[in-house]
Amino acid sequence: MAQQKIKKQISNPSHSSELKRLNRIKGQVNGIERMIEDKRYCPEIIIQIKAARSALKSLEANIIEGHMNHCVQQAVQSKNPAVIQNKIDEILKLFKN
Repeated sequence: MAQQKIKKQISNPSHSSELKRLNRIKGQVNGIERMIEDKRYCPEIIIQIKAARSALKSLEANIIEGHMNHCVQQAVQSKNPAVIQNKIDEILKLFKN
């Protein structure tokens, strides 16, 4: 219950600007699927998988940056130790997984 109260105190940023990037990633994954169905050369498939992985990492980094600049900043500005600790714990959990 306390966790829900803490989360309600922080608003979520919009990540709608990332949808274009996500659609490109979907296209890459669909392309990989077609390559496999077409029995394309293994190294060509691997190159496309690496490109998709890189695009996902970039998307992840942008969303983490948004989280830091919005959610974590709001938590710090709240000066509420429980809210701040909650954000620190979230970030640590993200990097451990």
